[in-house]
Amino acid sequence: MSSISPESIREHTQTVFRNVFNDDEIVLSDAMTADDVDGWDSLTHINLIIAVERQFGIKFATAEISGLKADDQNIGTFLKLIQKKLDAKR
Repeated sequence: MSSISPESIREHTQTVFRNVFNDDEIVLSDAMTADDVDGWDSLTHINLIIAVERQFGIKFATAEISGLKADDQNIGTFLKLIQKKLDAKR
């Protein structure tokens, strides 16, 4: 999956979110944060990271994982990080 469009990354990530949070109604937006998703706690955060890593065949560094839960981080930032990881695999 190293050659994937931002739109495709968003679609695949949205599917992962829907599976992890067991909510087919989740629609990702760039400004969305953990506070916007019911049930997004530290355990689901880790489950989400693992599911995204598996989906895309990437690995996040510990600092990246902890940084994603910071108050100023949003889905747009997460999607850009996924894109960066995929670009590095090329």
